[in-house]
Amino acid sequence: MKLADAQAIVDFVVREASGPVSVFVADSHGELVAAATMDGAAPDTRLNAQRKAYTAARSDARSTRELAVKARDDAVERASFDPFFTFFLGGLAAFDGETRIGAVGVSGLPGEVDEALARRALDAAGLS
Repeated sequence: MKLADAQAIVDFVVREASGPVSVFVADSHGELVAAATMDGAAPDTRLNAQRKAYTAARSDARSTRELAVKARDDAVERASFDPFFTFFLGGLAAFDGETRIGAVGVSGLPGEVDEALARRALDAAGLS
């Protein structure tokens, strides 16, 4: 994940969010590239956004939503689950072509809204 792309994602989320959120953009290892917490966002949104991005970056799923479905249906997946992974909606892997380059996590709004905002931010940055 290039810093310029990560900053574009953060800027998009902050500009377009319908309420206060935290956003965390990670590299392909789940480590911080860029992040922000909007004024008024609950303190726990920071860690939630980080965990969402980490999960989407490090798991074999494309989103926290996809991983939740996989883990629900697979006892082996649940048994080997990384304790920092989360099933909260709003974490999406970022791809440049077919290469996973990182992820974004958004937290602070209802999960479906967090996820949609993350998707729109990736699209605006030219990532899938």
